[in-house]
Amino acid sequence: MSAGRFAPSPSGDLHIGNLRTAVLAWLFARGTGRRFLLRVEDLDQGRSGAEAEARQLQDLRELGLDWDGEVVRQSDRADTYAAALERLTEEGRTYPCFCSRREIREATRAPHAPPGSYPGTCRDLDPAERDRRATGRPPAIRLRAEVDSWSATDLVLGELAGPVDDLVLRRGDGTAAYHLAVAVDDADQGIDQVVRGDDLVGSTPGQAHLAHLLDLPAPTYAHVPLAVNVQGQRLAKRDGAVTAADLRALGLDPLALIAASLGLAGDLPRLLRDFDPAALPREPWVFRTP
Repeated sequence: MSAGRFAPSPSGDLHIGNLRTAVLAWLFARGTGRRFLLRVEDLDQGRSGAEAEARQLQDLRELGLDWDGEVVRQSDRADTYAAALERLTEEGRTYPCFCSRREIREATRAPHAPPGSYPGTCRDLDPAERDRRATGRPPAIRLRAEVDSWSATDLVLGELAGPVDDLVLRRGDGTAAYHLAVAVDDADQGIDQVVRGDDLVGSTPGQAHLAHLLDLPAPTYAHVPLAVNVQGQRLAKRDGAVTAADLRALGLDPLALIAASLGLAGDLPRLLRDFDPAALPREPWVFRTP
């Protein structure tokens, strides 16, 4: 059975923008008869994020959101990611990368290369140079991308096409990287609809291409506008009273604020009845901190 999902990272309390995306993901899923799943993307935090995770789940429950099945945690799925990486490596689609972040940042790129893309420093090292570099830090493992671009379907933005980089698949510390984990998890969980903030549009072609290489179905996406502060910057907890607890302490209802940002009003059943994806605002939601 098909599904949508919300996949927070337990790095702290969710702010009103995160909660808005969760509500939208729930509306998209429930409005199309899908299951709604919750996945905790804790590859960086692991069990150290347990307290933040508990607060996040409570915030979602207090909004009235429900989900199907147990919460899935990426920290429990290392073997699954390792199997996917092994397959790509056996097919000759990976290579070790010994570059530091500084080296990547300062490297010269081809004139047509997108800003921030990997410059290819370690892609075709000869065996002697690879052995020399291997005496330093443990390498990351990168995808040997054989296409320049890939496309994906987006319910909000239309057909997306963008560059595919030599993505990191496993970090130097041995942890699966975000792009590989997301592509594998979505397919394993039957997630065919991904609703997330439009700051992640740039990662979509690479993730969809990874799914293709692993013979996994790529989901349909819906990248929704972010919540921003009055300066037009992505909303963050440093902007003041932005968490559910903060807002309730001021006598404000987070769900009512989210509904108003969508041009709607009422409880979740009414929002589900009235929600029209085609009428979703296309501009960022400017949240004025109380």
